[in-house]
Amino acid sequence: MSGKITGEISSKSGRFLSTVVPASPGSPARTVTKAATTTNIETPRRRRIMEYGDRYIPIRTHDIVSDFQRLTVPNTPQGKKRKIASLIEEEAQQEEDDRIYRAVLESTMFPYKDTNDDIIRRINSASSSPKGLLTYRSPSRKHHCSIDTPYRDAYSVSPLTWQAQQLMTSPRKPPRYISKFPYKVLDAPELQDDFYLNLVDWSSTNVLGVGLGTCVYLWNAVTSKVIKLCDLGANQGDNVTSVSWMPTGTHIAVGTNHGPVEIWDIQRNKKIRKMLGHDQRVGALAWNGYVVSTGSRDRIIYNRDVRVADDHTEKLTAHKQEVCGLKWNPEGTQLASGGNDNRLLVWERTQTVPLHKWKHHTAAVKAIAWSPHSHGILSSGGGSQDKHIRFWNTITGEALDSHDTESQVCNLAWSKHANELVSTHGYSQNQIILWSYPSMEQLAVLKGHTLRVLYLSVSPDGQNIVTGAGDETLRFWNVFNNGKKEKKRESKFDIRTQIR
Repeated sequence: MSGKITGEISSKSGRFLSTVVPASPGSPARTVTKAATTTNIETPRRRRIMEYGDRYIPIRTHDIVSDFQRLTVPNTPQGKKRKIASLIEEEAQQEEDDRIYRAVLESTMFPYKDTNDDIIRRINSASSSPKGLLTYRSPSRKHHCSIDTPYRDAYSVSPLTWQAQQLMTSPRKPPRYISKFPYKVLDAPELQDDFYLNLVDWSSTNVLGVGLGTCVYLWNAVTSKVIKLCDLGANQGDNVTSVSWMPTGTHIAVGTNHGPVEIWDIQRNKKIRKMLGHDQRVGALAWNGYVVSTGSRDRIIYNRDVRVADDHTEKLTAHKQEVCGLKWNPEGTQLASGGNDNRLLVWERTQTVPLHKWKHHTAAVKAIAWSPHSHGILSSGGGSQDKHIRFWNTITGEALDSHDTESQVCNLAWSKHANELVSTHGYSQNQIILWSYPSMEQLAVLKGHTLRVLYLSVSPDGQNIVTGAGDETLRFWNVFNNGKKEKKRESKFDIRTQIR
């Protein structure tokens, strides 16, 4: 081979080069391999060309609710342990989102349908008139001088009304989870199934007083210790018909079937007073400082000051039948009384003539509760022939509102921290209902008792309630909040929260 020919062949790695050197006369050709410097040689790649169609066809599932699930927050990894409280909050938020989604969908598809849902009512009341299919309007030559707005339905690209869109995208409070199961259940043998009695009361020192047959028992909510306070049947052959704690929690009043009212000192476990006057059972008791009011089947109400020697200081006679409900207002200036004569009366502190007489109820009035948030607002509930919760203004004497519960109203109690009301019921559903006032929206319906829920009392912290029924059980529920403000959470429907 004539001349000098040198060739370089590189591998993919580009690390070694081979040089072929021609042989000189009289010597064979040889190949020399030497290390080469590292070089970055990129192999050209073929670009992918994205092909797009001329239209977008969405993939829809058969269940419209499953589409909504995509808007939820993804679950945390399974390896991480999540607290029960967070799980409960997520479930409650999911329920609230489902409720709003279904309500908006129903109002859009069926705008003329009558409903009791407060969300749909809000949408329909805000919108002027629902859009119907094939709506005909006669042409009009009049030009209305109205300001144009981008929120008109004519400019909307969504099938939802502007009110519905605003509801779904606006931030709202996280729903409060209310357990539908009692957190504690106690047996209460011989707890009487009598609508006219009041046998359960929770003291300010967190001790529950319960009248069972002829005895009064005290249950400490902190230590769960039970003490037998007294037994009226041992010496007197009497039964307990009502119990009520003094506001200080140091004394308890016990009403009896024969008529006397006894005052017991809890610290000394001793009866310190026995007050006479009634000749029939005492089913209603109410404290106002050192004054205890007693209502009886003999239709008389006595105001008794435990600091004086007399058995009573005032005698109130206006009811025609048994007195079964008594409650003092938070200020201690007015006493509300309800009776089997279907009357609700309001008495001034030092007067023996009722200030107001209301005859709106058509059954016995046992459930009475004063609002701790609005001065002079009184609520009352009627028996099995009435089934209504009514609200009154004791300052003006006006009947404010009434709500049909479709069940016998046995007890009422207000929340100390929020404008909410809880009611217990008898025939025919035996349920416990938490209401929001003044809208009277049902926040929760609790079931568990098999007979009428005749007894109710609120814990001293205002968060829990205890209910008793003829099924001889006491059930403890957590229904009220603690008064702390909850932060509003952003709506998952609002795309503005996704923009960074």
